[in-house]
Amino acid sequence: MKKRTKTLPAIITGVAILIGGIWMINESRYPNVPAFDDHFTRKFLNKDKKVGDGFYEFKSKTGQYTMWFPEEYQVLHKYREDYTRNGESYEIWSAAYIKPYENDQQTYAINVKFSENDTKSELIYVESLFKEQLGSKKPKQLETSNTRIYYNSAYTYFRGTNQHIVHDSKENPPNLYVAYVADKSSDKVIKLIYDSVGENTETNQMDRKKWFLKMLKNIHFNEGK
Repeated sequence: MKKRTKTLPAIITGVAILIGGIWMINESRYPNVPAFDDHFTRKFLNKDKKVGDGFYEFKSKTGQYTMWFPEEYQVLHKYREDYTRNGESYEIWSAAYIKPYENDQQTYAINVKFSENDTKSELIYVESLFKEQLGSKKPKQLETSNTRIYYNSAYTYFRGTNQHIVHDSKENPPNLYVAYVADKSSDKVIKLIYDSVGENTETNQMDRKKWFLKMLKNIHFNEGK
């Protein structure tokens, strides 16, 4: 009876070591970046497909699109409204990157909304988005072989409960970027908003613009779905 009593803890210890070893092996297969540290975020990402400097491929759970996802970010999922999907036609998600800064922190966030909008009313949807987010600033435009892209940026801040928008980028580097990406062969669209909050979050306007455009140009809508 005593031998059995001594053997049982040894078996439990052995099983725990084995499980721990398997877990460590599985975890080591993932890139050592914040995006893969979060189990929810990694469900969307292809660990074997680093698509650009600091980006991995993101695959929507709708099956309707892929895009580039920055490796420092994690998809929010604490609350039900953080991630919402309706079958194959609708998906909203947000991702964030929080960086300690002196005695405070810098917060960087991406919000993506995938839906289907009537192409005939595209300019109306575009005007509405930029009026709401940037105070009617006319968007810039560019095209890829498969998408039409509308985008622009501004510096925004709150004084009390009132939001103020500064369009002069020489005065303040933009901390809010807005885009509307439309598929050329369907009604599929993505609205993408990036913003940052905190002191000195945006120190290089050109680098941020290039980073933002990389995401926009690498949104790919899947054909025939």
